Amino acid sequence: MDCRAVLFLCLGLVTSQSGEEERAHEPLSWMKRMEKGPRRQTSTNHAELVHGLEYSLLNATFQGSNLTLQTSTIQTLAFKLDCDFAGLSLYSDAVDRAARARHAMQFPTELTKQACRTRRRELRLICMYFFNTRFFPNDNSSMLNDYVLGAQLGSEHVDNLMEPINISFWHNQSLEDYNVTCVFWKEGASKRHWGLWSPEGCRTEQPSPSQVLCRCNHLSYFAVLMQFSPAPLPAELLAPLTYISLVGCSVSIVASLLTLLLHFHARKQSNFITRIHMHLHASVLLLKKALPPVPGAACRALGAVLHFALLSCLTWMAIEGFNLYLLLGRVYNIYVRRYVLKLCAVGWGVPALLVLLLLAIKSSAYGRHTIPLSHSQGNGTGLQHTSICWVRSPGVHHVLVMGYGGLTTLFNLVVLAWALWALRRLKAREEAPGSRACRDTVTVLGLTVLLGTTWALAFFSFGVFLLPQLFLFTIFNSLYGFFLFLWFCSQRCRAEAEAEAEKEAFSTSQMMH
Repeated sequence: MDCRAVLFLCLGLVTSQSGEEERAHEPLSWMKRMEKGPRRQTSTNHAELVHGLEYSLLNATFQGSNLTLQTSTIQTLAFKLDCDFAGLSLYSDAVDRAARARHAMQFPTELTKQACRTRRRELRLICMYFFNTRFFPNDNSSMLNDYVLGAQLGSEHVDNLMEPINISFWHNQSLEDYNVTCVFWKEGASKRHWGLWSPEGCRTEQPSPSQVLCRCNHLSYFAVLMQFSPAPLPAELLAPLTYISLVGCSVSIVASLLTLLLHFHARKQSNFITRIHMHLHASVLLLKKALPPVPGAACRALGAVLHFALLSCLTWMAIEGFNLYLLLGRVYNIYVRRYVLKLCAVGWGVPALLVLLLLAIKSSAYGRHTIPLSHSQGNGTGLQHTSICWVRSPGVHHVLVMGYGGLTTLFNLVVLAWALWALRRLKAREEAPGSRACRDTVTVLGLTVLLGTTWALAFFSFGVFLLPQLFLFTIFNSLYGFFLFLWFCSQRCRAEAEAEAEKEAFSTSQMMH
């Protein structure tokens, strides 16, 4: 071999090695580029950067069976796997001793089976750890440690695994005061961002107060969303509270339907007060529907309908209070043109407008709302959860549930106090005040129910009040429609008795003349 051949061979080897080194360091360059951030912070740019990192890792050339790269906020790993995969466990203590909070990922032996069904070949498993949430925005909840852990097996779509992938997150403090939910990044599911966090296919467990274990049946990017939850509901109370709610709501539905049927049967004799009562019954009937949680967009729609029903019910309670004020305070001038129609615009229109605006601005505010359950027996299983389709945004819940309900309840409490004062003044003017004691008691109880003041119990769910508040709130408000039915019957009997008395008085006067 002559000297020129040897020189060309050496140059080829050097060039090949430098090309391999360049391809091995290409993901590191991409990670540094991601840390600097795009010039324009858009969801499209975020998606391009994440997908670019995935592509560079899948095509990186490296010696040995694995590659580890790290910057200040991103860490990546790549593994060469074959079809005889025996499982893999990755712990942050072994990969990165300077990790701020511990985390781990465990991949089952089933991971490569689907990809190896067609032919046996070498596979590439890549893991990407992001220690900030810039590329995966979330509007509703904070994220545990601001960690996002992701994994991908080549270009394969891995899902519906029989053996779940275990992703563990640890925190340096107890998480018992928080509602934690394991989620994955569902790409293309949001109009505002390039994806959204979804709990589908993941089960949340808490083996210890400071650890969250996510057991998911697919590969993706995973995180733990957390919301402040001051007091988990004792799990042993769920069954009796559910039974009370089902019985109470069933009775209320039957009572409300019966009230509406009686009203339509005698609608020619009804006045505007009775029609207002019927709209309140209709809102209660809409609120008492019990539907199980459903996935995806259907759950958001169901949560929006339930929120509309609650806002409508609260609004019609406030309208009852306003109407009571007009009846007692403006005795000689209470006529308002198209009064009931205007009240309908407020009672149904305002809640509908609020819900539609919220859906247009922030549709992710509705969805699966998780309720933590705690066990009194310490069996090491930690917290469990139940869920409903409801408002999942804490900000929206505070403003448009607790705030709205608080304002309407406070208004009705003021009206009730004023009405009791007015009734006491009327009673003091009578010659025989003792004869109206029973009637006044019924009136006070009826007004208390009519104005929905029992909803004020919602603001006493803390400390020693929690247990009695749960049962009293559930009993009174699940039977709210039944109590309204009793009020309607008492008012109808009173009206018939007064009409009969007037008829007898008129007949007596005619006989005397």
